[in-house]
Amino acid sequence: MTAEPLDVIAAARAWLGTPYHDQASLRGVGCDCLGLARGVWRDVVGPEPAVIPPYSRDWGEVGDREVLADNALRWMIPADASFPQPGDLVLFRMRRDAVAKHCGILTGAATFIHSYDRLGVVEEPLSQAWRRRIAFAFRYPSES
Repeated sequence: MTAEPLDVIAAARAWLGTPYHDQASLRGVGCDCLGLARGVWRDVVGPEPAVIPPYSRDWGEVGDREVLADNALRWMIPADASFPQPGDLVLFRMRRDAVAKHCGILTGAATFIHSYDRLGVVEEPLSQAWRRRIAFAFRYPSES
């Protein structure tokens, strides 16, 4: 069962204005994009199912493993990345040859929330530049 998309969106919007802080996940204090996704998990699903190890900030990182997507697949429900829906967690590939290293939560057909360096947690248009970078999409499960 998937979580109610409106609950996911409301939880994500509660994080708006949280400053950017690498590898943090504290609403109102600081978070990065993964920290936002983790915080929404806690708000909608319950306790996090695993401890997140340290990770690099390098959006241009290349490799043969999609670490973020592989781990999302362990706990979340895969969705069609070609047609993501409001409430979906989307993973972005910032360069064609790089692994997916950024994520956000769709709030509408053309808007999403993410945590971005220097901006913090913001809701903004899902422009064509962002849309073409979507590599994976996942749905939050219902409460654990």
